Amino acid sequence: MKVTVIVETPKGSRNKYAFDPESGAIELSRVLPEGMIFPNDFGFIPGTKADDGDPIDVLLLMDAPAFPGCRVESRLIGVIEGEQTEKGETNRNDRLIAVAEESYTHSDVRELRDLNRTFLKEIDEFFIAYHKVQGRTFKVLRHGGPGKAARLLRAAYTKEGNQEAA
Repeated sequence: MKVTVIVETPKGSRNKYAFDPESGAIELSRVLPEGMIFPNDFGFIPGTKADDGDPIDVLLLMDAPAFPGCRVESRLIGVIEGEQTEKGETNRNDRLIAVAEESYTHSDVRELRDLNRTFLKEIDEFFIAYHKVQGRTFKVLRHGGPGKAARLLRAAYTKEGNQEAA
């Protein structure tokens, strides 16, 4: 399934950026501890609303980092289904995974099982550590393929009332 991803935080950044719909700007959200960086570009799909109330998150595989606000045509390859716990409250916080259409390195990747297992484990561990430094826990429930990712995306469009995008 093809999707448009808006990059918020580029690969290799310690700075976590987030789009603020009220101001229409990308703002600095937080700074990660020394030695901790985003393993890949991270962003969202416009016109969606995930279970956590924010646009649905996407980890984007590309050859080189993009920049905050960059629009990237991509294809879904899967999802990391997860739960986030903060102050005793647990919510789903899934992360879709996509590949940039203009990627040489990942051009043959069609689903998560095409990725190296160690690479996927490192992504899981990043999200666990990312939440831990913020006083939250993140538990990976399972990985899903492109079909599961597409179903989650369609549900996120429905929540926003954006039927034509689904």
